[in-house]
Amino acid sequence: MTATPKVTSEVSLSNSFLGDTIQVCVVTRDMYRTMDGMVKLGIGPWRVYEFNAQNCKDLTFRGKPANLSMKLCLAFSGTMMWEIIQPIIGPSIYTEFLEKHGEGIHHVAQGCNNGDWEERKRSFTDRGFKMIQSGTWAERVPWAYFETEEATTTTIEIFDIPGDFALPEPLQWYPAKP
Repeated sequence: MTATPKVTSEVSLSNSFLGDTIQVCVVTRDMYRTMDGMVKLGIGPWRVYEFNAQNCKDLTFRGKPANLSMKLCLAFSGTMMWEIIQPIIGPSIYTEFLEKHGEGIHHVAQGCNNGDWEERKRSFTDRGFKMIQSGTWAERVPWAYFETEEATTTTIEIFDIPGDFALPEPLQWYPAKP
């Protein structure tokens, strides 16, 4: 049994490490339908990318090398990043989610107070949460998901965007380029 953490303030526990929630992701079978719905809510414009073995390295799924690809759409609402993922090929946590739950909110991403990348990952594994999918996008942005669904009802992602990183030009802007 884990010791109960101390309450250190109205917004913090002694074992806090997650930091700010920086992203909410929806997994869908139809990214255009989902982007249309988000646009109706005023979220957009959307940058549309494809993540695959050509632009992501070290792809893993459940501890093994992975061959997967997805359409990945990004937009901002204030400081919150919204993400829409439509899996294309290969087994992934997204295809598992669609099979088990259908479409919907798949994960949230946490900033982990911008700590060291290896320490961020250890913060999860030391608490018993297994890394279930990972990779590095555009040679500079590592990302990892942890199996937190049983404990929290959702999956948690972390990623590390270098301060000098600029999002590359997307394959498409939706509904239109700004």
